[in-house]
Amino acid sequence: MLHFVPPVSAAPAIRIVQLADPQERARLESWLAAHPRATAFHRPAWGEAIASATGHDYLALIAKDAPGAITGFLPLHAVHSPLFGRAMVSAGFAVDGGILADDDASAAALADAGWQLAERYSAPTLELRGGWLPDDPRWTIKSNAHAGFAADLVADGPDADRKQLEWVPRKQRAEVRKGLANDLVVRTGAGALDRAQHYAVYAESVRNLGTPVFPRTLFDAVLDAFGDDADILTVLHNDVPVASVLSLYHRGTVMPFWGGGVWAARGLRANDIMYYALMNHARRRGCIRFDFGRSKVGSGPFAFKKNWGFEPAPLSYAVRNADGQPPRDVNPLSPKYRLQIALWQRLPLGIANRLGPWIANGLG
Repeated sequence: MLHFVPPVSAAPAIRIVQLADPQERARLESWLAAHPRATAFHRPAWGEAIASATGHDYLALIAKDAPGAITGFLPLHAVHSPLFGRAMVSAGFAVDGGILADDDASAAALADAGWQLAERYSAPTLELRGGWLPDDPRWTIKSNAHAGFAADLVADGPDADRKQLEWVPRKQRAEVRKGLANDLVVRTGAGALDRAQHYAVYAESVRNLGTPVFPRTLFDAVLDAFGDDADILTVLHNDVPVASVLSLYHRGTVMPFWGGGVWAARGLRANDIMYYALMNHARRRGCIRFDFGRSKVGSGPFAFKKNWGFEPAPLSYAVRNADGQPPRDVNPLSPKYRLQIALWQRLPLGIANRLGPWIANGLG
């Protein structure tokens, strides 16, 4: 009697995609466009923008099956810093961008290949932000540190701005109404003035929080790479910018990603106006969902987003460290940085803006 023996499936082939090749790039972008879990941070535009602005190598790993079809993707940045050491991160300066795969074999092969690249770059840590997470004791899964916040916008149509405001919980709605009573002007765009005002506001905002500002080249590179899928919304009082946010647009979702306000913004409720105006602006652009991004559990931004009516959803990340190596700690809320944060908050803004990009460039 003859017995049928099923063929042994070949292991997925892993390699770095050559994005300079138009055909290879088109195949990858087509696969990403069809994948239900692809985010803005999986787009090659994001990876290339980060690399060009920071100098961190961008390594786009793909998995292929035997016939040559793409079955998985892992975007990596080789982050290097004299203060924080080296790490391989997926994806750099993002809150998502981990492994995408059609099957577990492709995902596991990508995770192994990512670790091999980390070793090649002498990086003792590999961080996967979202996506498929390895079921492997060599990896640590973190699921209780950060949460994401997202909700649907109201349907566009007559009186949609009022309906959007009514969607906001009563206490937060009252703050927005106070802001609407002030003499505030909202402007959107991505031109030279928008960029300069956004960076000035954002740099002052993060200095006040005690954290270093990212290099301006990072914001410029992302805006240039995303084109119509990114813009800046700025709130002005007496022609002076007091709050500003750089947002990304992906698959009908707006994500306010880099935003903040100066000291005067709080009294003017400019930050409240900024996010309410962005909801309306995004809806008019055709967006149906508002992604408020991630926040550290128990932090002020975490509470702020809940006040807006967004429910937190736990985010899971995976980290692998070389044997005997401690995990990389770049969390600004870490007790080890308490003194440095207090000192940074007291720095003159000009000094903070000169030193900050050099430090923040290595955070990844």
